[in-house]
Formats: sequence, C-alpha cells, structure tokens
Amino acid sequence: MGSSAKETCLADLKKRILTLALEPGVDLDEVTLSSEYGLSRTPFREVLQRLAGAGYVSIASNRGAKVASMDVSVMRVFFQTAPAIYANIARLAAEHRTQPDLSRLRKTQDRFRKAVGDKEPSAAALANHAFHEIVGEMARNPYLSICLDRLLIDHTRLGQTFYSPESQGDTKLIQTAVAQHDAMIDAISDHDAERAVALTVEHWDLSRDRIERFVRPDPLPMELGEIANAV
Repeated sequence: MGSSAKETCLADLKKRILTLALEPGVDLDEVTLSSEYGLSRTPFREVLQRLAGAGYVSIASNRGAKVASMDVSVMRVFFQTAPAIYANIARLAAEHRTQPDLSRLRKTQDRFRKAVGDKEPSAAALANHAFHEIVGEMARNPYLSICLDRLLIDHTRLGQTFYSPESQGDTKLIQTAVAQHDAMIDAISDHDAERAVALTVEHWDLSRDRIERFVRPDPLPMELGEIANAV
C-alpha cells in the first residue's frame, strides 16, 4: 500500500480525533478502520504508532489502541501547563519570526475568521489549532514545540465547546478571540515580545473558563438534586 493512503488515513484520523468524531478514551477497532481506509493491518498499525507518538492515541499491550483520554488527571496537568508554554512560545515567535511566517499566519487567521463568521465550530477549532501551530513553528524551539503539539490536541478538542456558543455572551467571546489573534499577529510582526506574551495570556484567560465546562458535570435535574440533599 502506498504512502499516500497512509498519509490520508493519518490526517483524517487526526481530524476525527480533534473534532471529537472519535471521542476521548474510545477504543479503536483496527479491523473496521483499516478496512474503511483501504489499508491492510500492518500499514494501519504503522499509522496508529505515529498517532501514539504524537499523543493522539494510546496503545496498551494486548489491549489495542484507544483515543487519548481527557480524564481529570490529564485536564489538571493541561490547565497547569498550557499558559506557560503558550507565553514562552509567543515571546520566541516575536523574536524569531520571518515574513513568510507572518504570511502563513495571516492566511490561517483569514480561515479562522471565516469559520467563525460561518458559525462552523469544528472548522474554527481546527483553524485555531493551525494558527497556534504556526506560532509554535515561529518560535524555533524544538523542546517547546513538542509540548505545544501535545497541548494543542486537547485544546482543540476542548475548543469544540468554546466555538459552539450558547448565548450572545459566548458569541462576543469568540469575536474577542478573533480580535486577539489579529493583535497577536501585529505584536509578533513588530517584534514586540512583551505585548505578544500579554496578549497570549489574555487569549488563554478568555477561553479558560468556557472550556472548563467540558470537564465539569452538568447539574443534576432539580428533582434528583432534592433527593441527594435529603439523603
């Protein structure tokens, strides 16, 4: 089987994981999926190994592969780690950016703005993923890039919630995120590292409370809550 089929499979499985079409923790049926992508078991397992190496899936001996979990322990580390990684990457991006970098970033921002305007949550989350991925590449730091790549998997999955507004207030937050991206591009373009860091922290704070809803349980129905309080 040619490498193009494997690359297509790899890219599509990443997209399905990032958009929650394949939910966190779900077992991956190798027989069904390899048939779906027209791959034999050996090349499909090579794809799974690459996904595992990038943090999209986990593979346990004699238990097969499953989509990377987003349980409480994982999310705790995510919320502790993300701000520091993003801030340091923003600083380095402002110091090391090139004109081709900025051109790619602006084109990706155009995609992000369009997806938001078209009210397409998955497309917006994927464009946001690409935006921060490019900023990470601009930092020219392989150690931070590895951390960023893993963070972005969970951030993009959480972003499915952020970009699905439930109120006018949520919609305003999304529009603020678009404006912050524009301001971040300007700061990076101007080599203004301090401004880039400040905007990045603001950007993180904007979405943090909203995406935490992903891991908070919905409240009990009133009648069940009354029963629980009575026990």
